[in-house]
Amino acid sequence: MTLGNLAHINVSFEFFPPKTPEMEEALWRTVRRLEPLNPAFVSVTYGAGGSTRERTHATVKRLVDETRLKPAAHLTCVAATKDEVDAVARDYWDAGVRHIVALRGDSQEPGAPYMPHPGGYPFAVDLVHGLKRIADFEISVAAYPEVHPDAKSADADLDNLKRKIDAGATRAITQFFFDNDVYFRFMDRVLAAGITVPVVPGIIPVSNFRQIVKFAAATGATIPASMAHHFEGLDNDPETRKLIAVTVAAEQVRGLAAAGVKDFHFYTLNRADLSFALCHLLGLRAA
Repeated sequence: MTLGNLAHINVSFEFFPPKTPEMEEALWRTVRRLEPLNPAFVSVTYGAGGSTRERTHATVKRLVDETRLKPAAHLTCVAATKDEVDAVARDYWDAGVRHIVALRGDSQEPGAPYMPHPGGYPFAVDLVHGLKRIADFEISVAAYPEVHPDAKSADADLDNLKRKIDAGATRAITQFFFDNDVYFRFMDRVLAAGITVPVVPGIIPVSNFRQIVKFAAATGATIPASMAHHFEGLDNDPETRKLIAVTVAAEQVRGLAAAGVKDFHFYTLNRADLSFALCHLLGLRAA
């Protein structure tokens, strides 16, 4: 397998806010390791509830104050009024954050259907409209090559994406996927719908196969049989799993880049090792 040098590609990274001092130390080790790769931006996820919002804001603020990175703060519609969400957005703007990842968010109760807050933004498209009224944010939204689990149909899901773009979003980032043909077929439909903003593939290097099976079940992503075969018999061999994870992810990125894709969003799970190795293998070097 020849990966070649793909140093012309652009990458971004996703982090989640730490819950404990130990997790915070681990996150900042990851940030410092990945910062020299000069990503286009880094996003920080956001959950419902005051404590999670505060952790996200604190993480984003520290990224602004202590690094050269450009943070994109996730913001959801869950469990908050419009005024509360607007206040968070204004706090981000005041802190120097100019990029928001606008999402509907998931139900606070696992397995329960999503229910809009009676005084909140019902869906992501409404949130995009609201953010644009507050300030001239750069706004990224989510896209689902294999259809959002709550969507009535693939066409309805695509219509929703177009509404988000028409409302002012300037980029879409996809849910992770493992079969590049899924992305290519999706992009055919995206372009046919008149969507012209970048639709950035979300890539997740898989070292814990059992964990990704659970993630995929929740998001509707399919896992190719070949991937299951790659990790077969390695439950107690984490070092080999990491080697395979980077190789498989690099092959996926190479296939996408060969078709003209230049921007990639890596889901780091707050670990630097796999994303750094992946970038190195793809020809990206510290600035």
